[in-house]
Amino acid sequence: MFRLKEEADAGATLKPRRGLRRARFVLLALLGLVLVAAAVNVLAEAREKATTAPYGERIAVDGGSLNVMRYGNRQGTPVVLLSGLGTPAPGLDFAPLARELGGFDVIVVEGFGYGYSDMAADPRTNEHISTELHQVLATLQVPQPYVLAGHSIAGFYLLDYANRYRPEVAAVVGIDASIPKPGDEPVAEPQPGINWTGILAATGLVRAVAAVAPAVVDPQSTAFTEDELRRMRMMSLWNFGNPAVADETARIATNAQSLRGVVYPADLPVLAFVADEGSDRTAGKVAAAENLLRNVARHQVLTVQGGHYLHWTQAPLMTGAIREFLAATGPAPAG
Repeated sequence: MFRLKEEADAGATLKPRRGLRRARFVLLALLGLVLVAAAVNVLAEAREKATTAPYGERIAVDGGSLNVMRYGNRQGTPVVLLSGLGTPAPGLDFAPLARELGGFDVIVVEGFGYGYSDMAADPRTNEHISTELHQVLATLQVPQPYVLAGHSIAGFYLLDYANRYRPEVAAVVGIDASIPKPGDEPVAEPQPGINWTGILAATGLVRAVAAVAPAVVDPQSTAFTEDELRRMRMMSLWNFGNPAVADETARIATNAQSLRGVVYPADLPVLAFVADEGSDRTAGKVAAAENLLRNVARHQVLTVQGGHYLHWTQAPLMTGAIREFLAATGPAPAG
């Protein structure tokens, strides 16, 4: 009787131990797979960068270097384009619109964390981003006044920059641009933390997902060349989760807070494209844009059918509206 009980107790003890051994084996196997995937990711990225010539021109600013891609006519009115949050290759992302704006001098400035610019930078505050952009345009000796245009989160930086450097800006064009929400509630400063997106990218998991489902990283548009698509796929992997964009993302709330109550100068022409995605949100976005521009003497809010990245699919329509708007306000392309 006692022997049977002892054997039963021993068997019960062995079962948890076997379970622990299996769990350790599984964990070690998973860790091994992660390490292999990370090594493959590093080697693949190194090979891609070694065999792909960078585009654009790198310009030194405080804290590092930014990359600039130019299209069109250098004698035309300058149009400076700023991308939305996390766009991996702005110099290529804006290609459909830049090609349509052929008579203008189109200048795509890739901020820290974007395209071929440096991946780490000073805190991504509105002030730093505006100052860096101003340094780039001054170094390039871009003729003034220039048209300032931006997509999505760049709406914050358009508003900030236009107020800091009003005499240098001829007009502003927003592409489904973000608008700071009104309010008076305090916003806490972002605290240092673990960059989980960067860790995820380092494991190679993002590369694996992109290989299985390329639609995750491909732009939903037929306006890109095969070479542009190939480059954008690679750069979406290279730049995913970088420190500068991680910090910019963390500062969205504080950057919005710093712009509460800020409006565009009354004499600055502003054209705002609002994406109509067929949802109830469209009316709210139009109302927010009209409210922001209520003091601006010359402004226009245009709803355009399409997704958030209007410049992917509606470049011809947008170009026509931009030309018409600028013709009525002064700046016009050469040629």
